Amino acid sequence: MKNSTKIGILGTILLLCSCAARQDVVYLQDITDYETLVNQNTADTKFKVDDVVNIFVSTLDPEASAPFNLFRGGQEGGIVPQQVNYIIDKNGEIDFPVIGKLRIAGLSPSETRTLLQEKLSDYLKNPIINIRIQNFTVTILGAVNRPGTYPVNGEQITIFEALGLAGDIGIKGRRDNVKVIRDFGDTKVYHTINLNSKEAFESPAYYLTQNDFVYVEPNKSGKTQSSLDQRASIAVSIASVLITSTVILITRN
Repeated sequence: MKNSTKIGILGTILLLCSCAARQDVVYLQDITDYETLVNQNTADTKFKVDDVVNIFVSTLDPEASAPFNLFRGGQEGGIVPQQVNYIIDKNGEIDFPVIGKLRIAGLSPSETRTLLQEKLSDYLKNPIINIRIQNFTVTILGAVNRPGTYPVNGEQITIFEALGLAGDIGIKGRRDNVKVIRDFGDTKVYHTINLNSKEAFESPAYYLTQNDFVYVEPNKSGKTQSSLDQRASIAVSIASVLITSTVILITRN
């Protein structure tokens, strides 16, 4: 076979391999230059059972708002009082000072703020209410570079931002079949999101919610490597046993 023919075949093989690699690892492949995407997919975090919520009420008169904030500790001995967070119980409620039980599960922070302003209107004038989720974390496992559970600062995070925390999807991870598992009390909802396509922006899983579980499936290369690693491990174990047995036999003889 002539050298020019060999080079042509080799070039074709390399081209095909590079195309396959691009299809596997490139995000948002169907976006064109200067394309404008209007994102109508909004993030609206809702409180869930077992959420840890920080709520602080303030007014121009600190003494008037003090009964509506819970603190532990005191000034004695130089101890700085610490604000107590609220845990949403199994009924979706918190026990708020003076007001009593408030059902906030299923409400967003802004909706909860409006509810509290209505409830406090009989006691305070123009209260300022700050609300923050304290246990907003996402867990990312599978074919990523740094799997783990990550805290989120703020009220929203996108799937791309979350994967950034985990060091991005590895070269052996599938970007077209990312799984997001979401808890709603006793119910689990499963979403599949294709990060190779701009349709990812329209997915219900584009914005993650607190305690979401993200799993990145390995691609064919990753599965093959895992199988080879397992076979190599078995082979090493068998070899080790054979060597040990041989040494024992030689020693006995």
